[in-house]
Amino acid sequence: MNILNKTISVLLVDDDEINNFISIKLIKKAMLNTDITACLNGKFAIDQLIKIQQENPDNLPDYILLDINMPIMNGWEFLDEYTRLNIDPLRKTKVFIISSSVFSNDISRAKSYTIVQDFISKPLNVERIKEIFEVDQQ
Repeated sequence: MNILNKTISVLLVDDDEINNFISIKLIKKAMLNTDITACLNGKFAIDQLIKIQQENPDNLPDYILLDINMPIMNGWEFLDEYTRLNIDPLRKTKVFIISSSVFSNDISRAKSYTIVQDFISKPLNVERIKEIFEVDQQ
């Protein structure tokens, strides 16, 4: 699917501000038309998503890039709450775990969630971002 002409909305959920800065730069390099929102913990992200769902569900993000280890609400708690609240009943949003964890139990746990598309190891790079966003690389 070629989505180069469509604005892609991304919710980046990661407590590392430097990592967010780098990820945003890489996403913008890989994708011209992006609208990226960064949240520093899962609770803030859930609150943002609930607000979007209530006001205009069509504005739910196309992608959520979710870290696992965060304060207040970690990635697992986010996934549980996201699922419990049925924030995206039409499954418009594709959720990816983006983590520096190399533990096989984290990878297995991530894949046990039906809403999680894939587990991606940090650091991100432009090629991997293009794969995530299904961009035709021509």
